[in-house]
Amino acid sequence: MIDVAIVGTGGIAAFHAEALAAHRRRARIVAATDVKAAALAAYKSKWSVPAVYPTLDELLANEKPDLATLCTPPGLHAEQAVACLSRGISVLCEKPPVLSLAELDAVEKAATSSGAFFATVFQHRFGSGAVRLRRLVGDPRFGRPTAAVCHTLWFREDEYFAVPWRGNWDIEGGGPTMGHGIHQFDLLLSILGEWQEVVSVAARQAKPTDTEDLSCALVKFANGAVATIVNSVVSPREQSFLRFDFEHASVELDHVYGYTDKNWRVTAAPGHQSTVSSAWKQGPSGTPSGHKAQFAEVLSALSSSTAPPVSLADTRMTVELIAAIYASAFTGTRIRRGELGPDSPFYHRMNGTGAPWN
Repeated sequence: MIDVAIVGTGGIAAFHAEALAAHRRRARIVAATDVKAAALAAYKSKWSVPAVYPTLDELLANEKPDLATLCTPPGLHAEQAVACLSRGISVLCEKPPVLSLAELDAVEKAATSSGAFFATVFQHRFGSGAVRLRRLVGDPRFGRPTAAVCHTLWFREDEYFAVPWRGNWDIEGGGPTMGHGIHQFDLLLSILGEWQEVVSVAARQAKPTDTEDLSCALVKFANGAVATIVNSVVSPREQSFLRFDFEHASVELDHVYGYTDKNWRVTAAPGHQSTVSSAWKQGPSGTPSGHKAQFAEVLSALSSSTAPPVSLADTRMTVELIAAIYASAFTGTRIRRGELGPDSPFYHRMNGTGAPWN
């Protein structure tokens, strides 16, 4: 049985509780903490949490869970992760996992020192459609990947940003590139693999934020594929759309906040209908994207004392792309993977030396 502590009992923490309830024979919530007493009390009552604490420090002083799930605002993630990891407690962290590459390195140092694991919640990786497609990359029936589209076209009312940490570089770390599109382009990276370079633009079009509300990037991958990535909170007709073009097939995913098998569409190139259809039908099916699917994999890994998905290495690939998108947009230059080290301001802050509109 995996003992789990919930850190932060806001809206996203309910998804964690629901997922854990679905795996009740494998895991249980043993404690929770939140600085808001009313939210903590309501969570305790709804999910029958045995012990609750007003601070993470008090929880860690009294409990030793196997796993802590971080459901707090992004600006708290790195500090809270280090606090848990340094005590040998593995961490599953909501997105964005950190505010910078510097914070990610601090988290990695703590994990390496203690032997505990750190993983990020990127639940779109775990739906059966994504699992099926990852297995087909490199399959001669589909051929080499050539192009991709990854568009997170969402809309948020101005009131959404009244929450103090939203749209704030110091607490949220960025705009839709950091907190909204991250799920879609993490899925893109999980399928296409290592990215090499990026050119991008970012703008503050309409929203009352310090951060961007729109970014557009062109990304080249090590396998030769080229992708366009758009992250928006100024798009009234909401859509999350990914398209992967291979030599012999196109695969599309069209949804908003989560998908099932029905959201995928495969189109074969002329002369390849039979082989493409056969290849796609051979994959897994029936699992929607979501926390339940990812928790299943995380709990299995922890039960066997192996690193759960999404690992620190996987997380770095995604966080580094975010930093590179901002660096390219704010400096007007092409950014290569591995270029943003401690000597770069974009290693320490996603807005580097400052957004042009600030």
